[in-house]
Amino acid sequence: MKTALVCGAGGFIGGHLVRRLKQEGFWVRGIDLKFPEYAETHADDFAIGDLRDGYFCRAVIDRRFDEVYQLAADMGGAGYIFTGENDATIMHNSATINLNVLDTCHKRSVRTLFYSSSACAYPAYNQEDPDNPRCSEDSAYPAAPDSEYGWEKLFSERLFLAYRRNHGMQTHVARYHNIFGPLGTWQGGREKAPAAICRKVAAARSGDAIDIWGDGRQTRSFLYIDECLEGTTRLLRSNFAGPVNIGSEEMVTIDQLVDLVADIAGKRIDKRHITGPTGVRGRNSDNRLIRDRLGWAPSAPLRRGLEHTYAWIDAQVHANDRLAA
Repeated sequence: MKTALVCGAGGFIGGHLVRRLKQEGFWVRGIDLKFPEYAETHADDFAIGDLRDGYFCRAVIDRRFDEVYQLAADMGGAGYIFTGENDATIMHNSATINLNVLDTCHKRSVRTLFYSSSACAYPAYNQEDPDNPRCSEDSAYPAAPDSEYGWEKLFSERLFLAYRRNHGMQTHVARYHNIFGPLGTWQGGREKAPAAICRKVAAARSGDAIDIWGDGRQTRSFLYIDECLEGTTRLLRSNFAGPVNIGSEEMVTIDQLVDLVADIAGKRIDKRHITGPTGVRGRNSDNRLIRDRLGWAPSAPLRRGLEHTYAWIDAQVHANDRLAA
């Protein structure tokens, strides 16, 4: 039986990845500071602890796993990343985790690792036009990310690729573009745009207005979790190191995202644009490289993923309402 290690297995993407690997027949160990919040873990073994701690890291990476997925990071949505208040914490925590995991894997003779970078690594100067963002993989340099989160991702990309060059490890790097779906953070300040909008629409009555940060004309693409996992496992099992985008090319404005969720909910929702952190003006995945190197790219429509996500978040919102009543 093949073995896999998922670092960050208590998080949204990590929890889904553990389930997929179990369906493929792997023995899976998960590691995180916490268990998954909204579902039981499918991992065969789940270690609770802090990967910033080198001793703990060496204790749980105690064998030669066939596949290692390094997803653990200090992260969140725009309200966490772009205020500037958490920059030192984000950079210190995530860089320390990556340094520990990668070096421990090297010393345990683990050969095959995946690292989840982010589209936040792309330069802000290429994302000022919301209708024509440039996010091809070769556009990452000269570097100028719009956040310290993005700078740390660039450093860690280079770290994983340096270990590949210097130590012969099969490291693979993907830049995720706004992954969403059920069982993800949907409240509390770290949620991303699809979850936040689904929550606001679910809590609103038809005819209500919901708050939207910025003018609503900023653009993004959003990728449903199932396609993210497909791209992730394909990349790790390929000969391609990356970095490569794993994202959707279906770009929408934030206002259009609100309208789409409102239509799914069957509600008429007005928008109240307010000041708030928004990040770059435009961002969209460029999938030419992934098509060329893996013979595959995400293709499912945004609406299909939003239907599943809205149904799950709507159930959470109204379950909380019943508990508060």
